[in-house]
Amino acid sequence: METNEIIVGLDIGTTKICVMVGRKNENGKIELLGMGKSESLGVMRGVVANIEKTVNSIRAAVAEAEEKSGVEIEDVYVGIAGQHIKSMQNRGSLTRSDLNDEISKEDIEKIKLDMFKLAMPPGEAIIDVIPQEYIVDNEQGIKDPVGMSGVRLEADCHLITGLVTAINNIQKCVKKAGLKTIGLELEPLASAESVLTEEEKEAGVVLVDIGGGTTDIAIFQDNILRHTAVIPFGGNVITDDIKEGCTIIRNQAELLKIKFGSALARQMNDNEIVSIPGLRGRDPKEISVKNLANIIQARMEEIIENVHYEIRNSGFEKKLIAGIVVTGGGSQLKHLNQLIQYMTGMDSRIGFPNEHLGKGNEEVKSPMYATGVGLVINGTNGQEQNVIQDENKKAVTEPSPGPNRVNIFRRIYEELMADESDKPIN
Repeated sequence: METNEIIVGLDIGTTKICVMVGRKNENGKIELLGMGKSESLGVMRGVVANIEKTVNSIRAAVAEAEEKSGVEIEDVYVGIAGQHIKSMQNRGSLTRSDLNDEISKEDIEKIKLDMFKLAMPPGEAIIDVIPQEYIVDNEQGIKDPVGMSGVRLEADCHLITGLVTAINNIQKCVKKAGLKTIGLELEPLASAESVLTEEEKEAGVVLVDIGGGTTDIAIFQDNILRHTAVIPFGGNVITDDIKEGCTIIRNQAELLKIKFGSALARQMNDNEIVSIPGLRGRDPKEISVKNLANIIQARMEEIIENVHYEIRNSGFEKKLIAGIVVTGGGSQLKHLNQLIQYMTGMDSRIGFPNEHLGKGNEEVKSPMYATGVGLVINGTNGQEQNVIQDENKKAVTEPSPGPNRVNIFRRIYEELMADESDKPIN
């Protein structure tokens, strides 16, 4: 397998379904070959609510991406979100029998595999296991134990869980659209990959991805993922508030939000008025831009309060030197940075997925495409990892641990474990 193989990211969002086709170029940047986008008609708050509509939207986005890129799409890395997503901490351990042998990547994989066997509440499953720090023979704070000597290896792991039904419905939609899922990635982690720098992750940073149906949070400190959370509010709730508050139809409310919306009412002029065409020959409706901003600010403050609660809840509020990075379609709202800084007291910036992209690709250099770009980046990283593993194990018949941090699907791990148990003991 070549490391510049084409990777496809599929972002199934509440407002849009986006397909990104890309590969890593000789400079290590992502070269996007094509993008397809369609309206998401069957998804509510990141969860599939209508299989048929979602499948049709995926097919439409895939067809556009295939036409633009000239690539036939079969395998995809899929983003997952939704208010059912939760995170927890757990410690795994492994006692090694061969004292002279070095700690290997296989030892770390065994700890990850054991994490997938943890008893979960009915209907929930572990989606992802992310090791944070390791302990070797009571020596704490080790980032990478591979190559060290030790008897007892322990790992503090960040576990991401979700509803089995929600995960199955996403996979069912992907399969019915004629695609194969080869990786499932939590959407805020994909967004973080495309908009955060290594310096920010080390200094301590909060990624806030404001999507249509949910607001996703990922907190990094000392280059380690410390906390993840999903808030069941996003840009669509703001649009609904404008629709109700101004008594206009939804499409008009969305256009008002995009063109004239602001997260800070005091920045708007009292005498500025927008005229909305009336329905079926009725008189036009006049709406004050300041009143519009008041509606948006009230809902935006609620979202930021929830974000601030999660930051405090993580225990890392005082250690986040790089502050907050906001991305996603909702981050394009005017004066949002000022409101965040005022409410949280933390620095804030808008995250654009520019750093990892090669020249060109101007149409995707927008916060609303951060997740799709991140899925492609993580796909290429996982692919390179697999190539290295294949080269190191050419003479070994053991199955590869899988793409990126872990192979995401629980059943694949169970199959791996079954294979291991069938092997003869030396």
